[in-house]
Amino acid sequence: MHTLLDTPVASHAVAAREPRLDLYAPIHCALRLFMCDTLGRVGRLDVDDPREVTQTLDQLDMLLDLCHRHLLHENRIVHPAIEALQPGGTQRAATEHQQHLESIAALRSESAAVRPAPTAAAALRLYRHLSLFVAENFVHMQLEESAHNALLWDGYGDAELGVVHQRILASVGPVEQAQTLRWLTLALPPAERAQLYAELQRQVPPDAFANLLASARELLDAGAWTKLSTALQRTAATAPSIA
Repeated sequence: MHTLLDTPVASHAVAAREPRLDLYAPIHCALRLFMCDTLGRVGRLDVDDPREVTQTLDQLDMLLDLCHRHLLHENRIVHPAIEALQPGGTQRAATEHQQHLESIAALRSESAAVRPAPTAAAALRLYRHLSLFVAENFVHMQLEESAHNALLWDGYGDAELGVVHQRILASVGPVEQAQTLRWLTLALPPAERAQLYAELQRQVPPDAFANLLASARELLDAGAWTKLSTALQRTAATAPSIA
Protein backbone atom coordinates (compact mmCIF):
# COMPACT_ATOMS: atom_id res chain seq x y z
CA MET A 1 0.00 0.00 0.00
CA HIS A 2 1.37 3.36 -1.00
CA THR A 3 0.50 6.54 0.88
CA LEU A 4 1.22 10.20 0.37
CA LEU A 5 4.10 10.39 2.81
CA ASP A 6 5.81 13.19 0.96
CA THR A 7 2.78 14.72 -0.71
CA PRO A 8 3.93 17.58 -2.97
CA VAL A 9 2.10 20.60 -1.63
CA ALA A 10 1.54 23.88 -3.41
CA SER A 11 4.55 26.19 -3.55
CA HIS A 12 5.17 29.51 -5.27
CA ALA A 13 7.79 29.46 -8.01
CA VAL A 14 7.79 33.24 -8.02
CA ALA A 15 5.26 35.72 -6.75
CA ALA A 16 3.79 36.25 -10.23
CA ARG A 17 3.00 32.55 -10.78
CA GLU A 18 0.24 30.32 -9.51
CA PRO A 19 1.19 27.78 -6.84
CA ARG A 20 2.67 24.64 -8.36
CA LEU A 21 3.13 21.06 -7.28
CA ASP A 22 6.50 20.81 -5.52
CA LEU A 23 8.25 17.45 -5.53
CA TYR A 24 11.12 18.69 -3.39
CA ALA A 25 9.94 21.02 -0.64
CA PRO A 26 8.01 18.69 1.72
CA ILE A 27 10.54 15.86 1.85
CA HIS A 28 13.40 18.35 2.11
CA CYS A 29 11.62 20.02 5.02
CA ALA A 30 11.50 16.65 6.77
CA LEU A 31 15.13 15.87 5.97
CA ARG A 32 16.33 19.25 7.23
CA LEU A 33 14.65 18.72 10.59
CA PHE A 34 15.91 15.13 10.82
CA MET A 35 19.44 16.32 10.05
CA CYS A 36 19.33 19.17 12.57
CA ASP A 37 17.89 16.99 15.32
CA THR A 38 20.48 14.27 14.73
CA LEU A 39 23.33 16.75 14.50
CA GLY A 40 22.30 18.26 17.83
CA ARG A 41 22.15 14.84 19.47
CA VAL A 42 25.60 13.88 18.21
CA GLY A 43 26.99 17.25 19.32
CA ARG A 44 25.80 16.83 22.91
CA LEU A 45 26.45 13.08 23.12
CA ASP A 46 27.40 11.79 26.57
CA VAL A 47 29.99 9.16 25.69
CA ASP A 48 29.83 7.80 29.25
CA ASP A 49 26.15 6.85 28.87
CA PRO A 50 25.92 3.58 26.87
CA ARG A 51 22.16 3.89 26.34
CA GLU A 52 22.48 7.41 24.97
CA VAL A 53 25.35 6.36 22.70
CA THR A 54 23.26 3.53 21.27
CA GLN A 55 20.15 5.67 20.76
CA THR A 56 22.06 8.54 19.16
CA LEU A 57 24.07 6.39 16.79
CA ASP A 58 20.94 4.41 15.89
CA GLN A 59 19.27 7.68 14.90
CA LEU A 60 22.32 8.67 12.87
CA ASP A 61 22.18 5.34 11.05
CA MET A 62 18.49 5.88 10.28
CA LEU A 63 19.23 9.36 8.96
CA LEU A 64 21.98 8.07 6.69
CA ASP A 65 19.70 5.29 5.44
CA LEU A 66 16.95 7.77 4.61
CA CYS A 67 19.36 10.17 2.90
CA HIS A 68 20.71 7.29 0.82
CA ARG A 69 17.27 6.14 -0.30
CA HIS A 70 16.10 9.68 -1.00
CA LEU A 71 19.14 10.30 -3.17
CA LEU A 72 18.47 7.11 -5.15
CA HIS A 73 14.83 8.11 -5.74
CA GLU A 74 16.02 11.40 -7.22
CA ASN A 75 18.68 9.72 -9.36
CA ARG A 76 16.33 7.07 -10.74
CA ILE A 77 13.08 8.98 -11.11
CA VAL A 78 13.40 12.77 -10.88
CA HIS A 79 16.66 13.26 -12.77
CA PRO A 80 15.50 11.42 -15.91
CA ALA A 81 12.41 13.64 -15.97
CA ILE A 82 14.63 16.72 -15.87
CA GLU A 83 17.11 15.36 -18.42
CA ALA A 84 14.24 14.76 -20.84
CA LEU A 85 13.62 18.50 -20.73
CA GLN A 86 17.21 19.73 -20.62
CA PRO A 87 20.09 17.33 -21.24
CA GLY A 88 22.79 18.05 -18.68
CA GLY A 89 20.36 19.83 -16.39
CA THR A 90 21.15 17.50 -13.49
CA GLN A 91 24.92 17.29 -13.98
CA ARG A 92 25.86 19.34 -10.93
CA ALA A 93 23.34 17.60 -8.71
CA ALA A 94 24.43 14.17 -9.94
CA THR A 95 28.05 14.96 -9.13
CA GLU A 96 27.05 16.15 -5.66
CA HIS A 97 24.95 13.01 -5.17
CA GLN A 98 28.03 10.89 -5.77
CA GLN A 99 29.92 12.96 -3.22
CA HIS A 100 27.05 12.48 -0.76
CA LEU A 101 27.18 8.71 -1.25
CA GLU A 102 30.87 8.79 -0.38
CA SER A 103 30.17 10.94 2.67
CA ILE A 104 27.38 8.61 3.81
CA ALA A 105 29.73 5.62 3.57
CA ALA A 106 32.41 7.46 5.52
CA LEU A 107 29.95 8.53 8.23
CA ARG A 108 28.65 4.98 8.54
CA SER A 109 32.18 3.71 9.10
CA GLU A 110 32.97 6.43 11.59
CA SER A 111 29.75 5.80 13.51
CA ALA A 112 30.47 2.08 13.60
CA ALA A 113 33.93 2.80 15.01
CA VAL A 114 32.56 5.09 17.73
CA ARG A 115 29.85 2.66 18.86
CA PRO A 116 32.00 0.01 20.64
CA ALA A 117 34.53 2.45 22.12
CA PRO A 118 33.05 5.94 22.43
CA THR A 119 35.44 8.70 23.44
CA ALA A 120 34.98 12.46 23.53
CA ALA A 121 37.56 12.92 20.79
CA ALA A 122 35.91 10.36 18.49
CA ALA A 123 32.46 11.84 19.09
CA LEU A 124 33.76 15.31 18.27
CA ARG A 125 35.26 14.10 14.98
CA LEU A 126 31.98 12.45 14.06
CA TYR A 127 30.07 15.62 14.97
CA ARG A 128 32.29 17.81 12.80
CA HIS A 129 32.09 15.48 9.82
CA LEU A 130 28.30 15.23 10.18
CA SER A 131 28.16 19.04 10.36
CA LEU A 132 29.89 19.27 6.99
CA PHE A 133 27.54 16.68 5.49
CA VAL A 134 24.49 18.59 6.73
CA ALA A 135 25.85 21.90 5.44
CA GLU A 136 26.56 20.43 2.02
CA ASN A 137 23.07 18.94 1.86
CA PHE A 138 21.43 22.23 2.78
CA VAL A 139 23.17 23.98 -0.13
CA HIS A 140 22.34 21.04 -2.41
CA MET A 141 18.65 21.06 -1.50
CA GLN A 142 18.46 24.77 -2.28
CA LEU A 143 19.81 24.04 -5.77
CA GLU A 144 17.14 21.42 -6.33
CA GLU A 145 14.31 23.56 -4.96
CA SER A 146 15.27 26.49 -7.17
CA ALA A 147 16.99 25.38 -10.40
CA HIS A 148 15.44 21.92 -10.68
CA ASN A 149 11.95 23.09 -9.81
CA ALA A 150 12.23 25.87 -12.40
CA LEU A 151 12.93 23.27 -15.09
CA LEU A 152 10.19 20.93 -13.90
CA TRP A 153 7.58 23.67 -13.65
CA ASP A 154 8.43 25.08 -17.06
CA GLY A 155 8.37 21.68 -18.73
CA TYR A 156 5.55 19.78 -17.03
CA GLY A 157 2.05 20.39 -15.82
CA ASP A 158 0.98 19.40 -12.33
CA ALA A 159 -0.71 16.23 -13.61
CA GLU A 160 2.58 15.11 -15.17
CA LEU A 161 4.47 15.97 -11.98
CA GLY A 162 1.91 13.95 -10.08
CA VAL A 163 2.83 10.91 -12.17
CA VAL A 164 6.49 11.41 -11.24
CA HIS A 165 5.49 11.64 -7.61
CA GLN A 166 3.50 8.43 -7.79
CA ARG A 167 6.53 6.65 -9.22
CA ILE A 168 8.53 7.82 -6.23
CA LEU A 169 5.87 6.54 -3.84
CA ALA A 170 5.83 3.17 -5.59
CA SER A 171 9.53 2.80 -4.82
CA VAL A 172 9.19 3.61 -1.09
CA GLY A 173 9.11 0.69 1.34
CA PRO A 174 7.25 0.51 4.68
CA VAL A 175 10.23 1.45 6.85
CA GLU A 176 10.99 4.50 4.74
CA GLN A 177 7.30 5.43 4.75
CA ALA A 178 7.17 5.36 8.54
CA GLN A 179 10.38 7.34 8.97
CA THR A 180 9.34 9.93 6.42
CA LEU A 181 5.88 10.39 7.92
CA ARG A 182 7.37 10.94 11.38
CA TRP A 183 9.62 13.76 10.24
CA LEU A 184 7.04 15.27 7.88
CA THR A 185 4.58 15.41 10.77
CA LEU A 186 7.08 17.31 12.89
CA ALA A 187 8.47 19.54 10.14
CA LEU A 188 5.56 20.72 8.02
CA PRO A 189 3.65 23.95 8.72
CA PRO A 190 0.12 23.40 10.11
CA ALA A 191 -1.74 23.83 6.82
CA GLU A 192 0.54 21.45 4.95
CA ARG A 193 0.46 18.94 7.81
CA ALA A 194 -3.34 19.01 7.70
CA GLN A 195 -3.28 18.54 3.94
CA LEU A 196 -1.01 15.52 4.30
CA TYR A 197 -3.23 13.86 6.91
CA ALA A 198 -6.41 14.64 4.97
CA GLU A 199 -4.88 12.81 1.98
CA LEU A 200 -3.90 9.91 4.21
CA GLN A 201 -7.43 9.75 5.60
CA ARG A 202 -8.80 9.41 2.08
CA GLN A 203 -6.34 6.70 1.09
CA VAL A 204 -5.88 4.31 4.02
CA PRO A 205 -8.40 2.18 5.94
CA PRO A 206 -10.00 3.83 9.00
CA ASP A 207 -8.19 1.62 11.52
CA ALA A 208 -4.81 2.30 9.91
CA PHE A 209 -5.52 6.02 9.80
CA ALA A 210 -6.52 6.00 13.48
CA ASN A 211 -3.12 4.49 14.30
CA LEU A 212 -1.34 7.12 12.21
CA LEU A 213 -3.28 9.87 13.95
CA ALA A 214 -2.49 8.42 17.38
CA SER A 215 1.21 8.47 16.49
CA ALA A 216 0.92 12.07 15.33
CA ARG A 217 -0.68 13.05 18.63
CA GLU A 218 2.30 11.60 20.49
CA LEU A 219 4.74 13.54 18.31
CA LEU A 220 3.07 16.96 18.31
CA ASP A 221 2.81 19.48 21.10
CA ALA A 222 -0.62 20.53 22.32
CA GLY A 223 -0.92 23.54 20.02
CA ALA A 224 0.11 21.68 16.87
CA TRP A 225 -2.17 18.76 17.69
CA THR A 226 -5.16 21.07 18.22
CA LYS A 227 -4.57 22.70 14.84
CA LEU A 228 -4.33 19.33 13.09
CA SER A 229 -7.39 17.79 14.73
CA THR A 230 -9.45 20.94 14.14
CA ALA A 231 -8.47 21.03 10.47
CA LEU A 232 -9.38 17.36 10.01
CA GLN A 233 -12.73 17.88 11.72
CA ARG A 234 -13.39 20.80 9.40
CA THR A 235 -12.48 18.71 6.38
CA ALA A 236 -14.78 15.90 7.52
CA ALA A 237 -17.64 18.34 8.06
CA THR A 238 -17.35 19.75 4.55
CA ALA A 239 -16.81 16.43 2.76
CA PRO A 240 -19.67 15.50 0.39
CA SER A 241 -21.90 12.71 1.64
CA ILE A 242 -22.29 9.49 -0.33
CA ALA A 243 -25.89 8.66 -1.14
